[in-house]
Amino acid sequence: MAQPTELERDLHLIETTLRKLETEYNMYFSGQRPRPPLETRRRLETMLTRLDRGYITSSVDRFRLGTLQSRFSTQAELWDRALRAREEGRPGPFSKSLRAAAPTEPVRVAEPADHVVGSVTVANAESETNKIQSLYEAVVEARREVGTDEPFPFSRFADIVKGQVAKLRQSGSDEVAFRVSIKEGRVVFTARGVRTAGRDSSE
Repeated sequence: MAQPTELERDLHLIETTLRKLETEYNMYFSGQRPRPPLETRRRLETMLTRLDRGYITSSVDRFRLGTLQSRFSTQAELWDRALRAREEGRPGPFSKSLRAAAPTEPVRVAEPADHVVGSVTVANAESETNKIQSLYEAVVEARREVGTDEPFPFSRFADIVKGQVAKLRQSGSDEVAFRVSIKEGRVVFTARGVRTAGRDSSE
């Protein structure tokens, strides 16, 4: 078995650190940590910047780095919004204050209108990571619209997508069409097997 290169080890370390950072932020916003994990975040930013400035010959490694950068950027934006909201004393993406409060007058919040937030078709979940990232961003956006507070790690989402692709491909589908929509104030995530011959198998 070929030994991993230094770049491959760096990319693996970045991926591991990003998962750790996601867990630490989840713990902070749930009250299990007293302070945000700024040290871990700075360390990850330094690693990403160093590799981004380097020369990467492999298109696979460049794509993997870009995917990690995009994933970090999406999460960082969510974390920063939540921190600003906390500093300003208002509910944010991770806040449960609205649910925990008991107002004297009932508050009615208008539900988002039903609509499709995003959709992609995946044939190979291992090589089409960019599509999974796009789908994940659609899920994050939809969850924001309906006011869902709980964080949803990218790694867990990717595993769900890969599992659905593997399951529907085994049943005879050539591709899997995913759709993220909002219906009656809830996020609806569907996966439908597609056969290129014109027949569908639904999940």
